[in-house]
Amino acid sequence: MKKFGLVLLLAIMGAAGWQVYRRVADARIQQGPGRSAMPVAVEVWPVQEGPIRDIGVFTGSLEPESQFIVAPKVTGWLRKLLVNVGDTVERNQIVAVLDDAEFAQQVEQAQAELQVAKANAANSASDLDIAKREYERAKALREKQIASASELDAAEAAFNASQTRYKVSLAQVDQKEAALKTAQLRLSYTQVRAFWENGSPTRVVGERFVHEGALLQINQPIVSILQNDPMTAVVHVIERDYPKVTVGQHGTVTTDAYPDETFSGVIARVAPLLKESSRQARVEAEVPNPDQKLKPGMFVRVEVEFARHPEATLVPITALVKRNGVQGVFLVDEKERKARFVPVTTGIINGELAEITDPAISGHVVTLGNHLLEDGSDIVLPDGQDRDGGAPDAPAAVRPGATP
Repeated sequence: MKKFGLVLLLAIMGAAGWQVYRRVADARIQQGPGRSAMPVAVEVWPVQEGPIRDIGVFTGSLEPESQFIVAPKVTGWLRKLLVNVGDTVERNQIVAVLDDAEFAQQVEQAQAELQVAKANAANSASDLDIAKREYERAKALREKQIASASELDAAEAAFNASQTRYKVSLAQVDQKEAALKTAQLRLSYTQVRAFWENGSPTRVVGERFVHEGALLQINQPIVSILQNDPMTAVVHVIERDYPKVTVGQHGTVTTDAYPDETFSGVIARVAPLLKESSRQARVEAEVPNPDQKLKPGMFVRVEVEFARHPEATLVPITALVKRNGVQGVFLVDEKERKARFVPVTTGIINGELAEITDPAISGHVVTLGNHLLEDGSDIVLPDGQDRDGGAPDAPAAVRPGATP
């Protein structure tokens, strides 16, 4: 009997538990997914009207506007190095002098060979004059039937040969003159110059690669010459921001070397391709540098304003949620103490605020606890919740650049 009573008691308790479970499950189904049976405590924030800007922030490095290496065109010992790192250099200024003894000797030899060629040319001219007179005399005698035809032919052949020798001598003179010019040009190469055509007439020495007394080979670097005004800020832009960057846009340049200063720049060049390995494009901004504060290699940040909306409807970024794949915000129904889900279209979005472009909304939006809400959920505002103000000023929409 006792065992039968225990079994009967357990059966009654199981049936009661099953009924309770069914009622709880049915209540959850009626409430729908994500909804709370109890009012949800939330925080709200007033919808604001104010300015917002979309600004891209990119990091990169400074490069000189132009840079080239000064190197010798001939091999020789470096006798003098006339400039050093940081020195100002003018266009076509001599920066180094090589030993020129061998090249000077080559010039003297070319001059002597030219004199010999000119003497040979003068001698050929004299022989040609004699041969010409002999040919004219033989021709006259032949007309008078005094000289034979063979004598006329011999005089004509001698005249033609003299003409050929004279032309060869003149060509040899031209050849020796060219050789002299070449020797003189090679001699001039022993004075190594820093030459450029466009840009500032003065530049600065960036690096020195050799010392006096070194044996230099052709095209061996001696010094580098930089043009540091203006500078070029080189940054890399990711694919998302690439369509927004255009030539002529103004930007603000900052560097850790001068934390309290800003420099203005203008986008000068935008690469027509993105590198496949990084999905980034090279962008160059021209930065005036009249006081030479900025130096090549400095790390910089470039801020470029993409868009500015002076009168935008703004909500905190935390107010944006998604329900069934639709983005929206929960507006507070003051009278009913409920949250109403409103689908929205956003414009500029930054790390703190988001612009609502459609529809026009006002009032307060839920910023905390909205992940527990559904359309029409009951809400509870904490005591002392400031719903009429306290929202920060709308900052610029700053988007970090692609370069880490």
